[in-house]
Amino acid sequence: KADWSMYAMRRWWNEWKNEIAPWWAEYSKEAYNSAFESLAAALKNHFDSRTGRRKGRRMGWPRFKSKRRATPRFAYTTGSFGLVEGDPKRLKLPRVGRVHCMEDIARRVGAAKVVRMSVSKRAGRWYASLTVERDAPTVPAAPGGGSVGVDLGVRTLAALSDGTTIANPRHMGKSLRRLARAQRTLSRREKGSNRWRKAGARVQRIHARIAAQRRDGLHKLTDMLTRAYRDISIEDLNVEGMVRNHRLARAVSDCGFAELRRQLAYKSARTGAAVHIVDRWYPSSKTCSNCGTVKAKLSLNERTYRCDACGLRIDRDLNAAINIMVAGSAPETLNARGGDARHDRREPAAQTPTKREPSSQNNGMRLGAGPGNEA
Repeated sequence: KADWSMYAMRRWWNEWKNEIAPWWAEYSKEAYNSAFESLAAALKNHFDSRTGRRKGRRMGWPRFKSKRRATPRFAYTTGSFGLVEGDPKRLKLPRVGRVHCMEDIARRVGAAKVVRMSVSKRAGRWYASLTVERDAPTVPAAPGGGSVGVDLGVRTLAALSDGTTIANPRHMGKSLRRLARAQRTLSRREKGSNRWRKAGARVQRIHARIAAQRRDGLHKLTDMLTRAYRDISIEDLNVEGMVRNHRLARAVSDCGFAELRRQLAYKSARTGAAVHIVDRWYPSSKTCSNCGTVKAKLSLNERTYRCDACGLRIDRDLNAAINIMVAGSAPETLNARGGDARHDRREPAAQTPTKREPSSQNNGMRLGAGPGNEA
């Protein structure tokens, strides 16, 4: 039986490298070790996917990286690498030498121990990512602000339950004209020529700038939320299903909902804030934040919520944010599959756990404001 582990491939490489690649000594051994590490992970994913141990989409047999499409990267895990003593803006890379960096690395690393350094090239720039070991910082007291519900959307990136709205910057939309022009220029160049490479580099720089702008805006938003509020409630959005709508796919992808949730998760642990994830099946937009009545239908064109029961007129996103805040602060009454976690089955469940479909009962349990179900 073939052994596809990283250590077995390293042993095989050390045995045959002089015959296969007599020039191996000209480069660092980490270039080969990081390749075997990635190959072992890809093979494990392939075999686990075939046997059912790995969930999700089917993973195929590993393919060779494309020099044009893939991001060039390698990692240092052993040897003499890391910071340069006495020069806070230089890194030491085996076989490469000392490399000047654009920021103070010693100040960012501090007294931590560098255990891994990944080097990659994106849009014509080289980046070094350092993994360090340090003692877990003490979690400070939770911020003084209260609870807040965050409704994420395309028209408005985030609507908070206290009335604050964060406009959607639409970075991709603002750069579409420049990007389209650069891509047209690239399509006219002869593939493989020097002018084709320069045109491709220009397209890469535009994409990298859009990604940097999006990431910067999300960092500022998540910093504000985790530093100002004690409890943050957001929805568990089905982004994969949202992008299947080809009319909204580009706008949804430009928002970066998954990155926003990822940043909230690790920043809240630093500031002491708590993040509550509301079930994706909870009808936050259709529920009245005043009386708890749930509408049967609510089209995307209706930007003002009108309640037929109590006469409430409120902005649609603000109404959803208030409901998300109330649902996030309520005690847990839904299990992992969205079903009723109560043992008393005299009340009908609002969700069928096995099918993940709405129950046929009209008076199912609701999370939110309303008579008899106040949080």
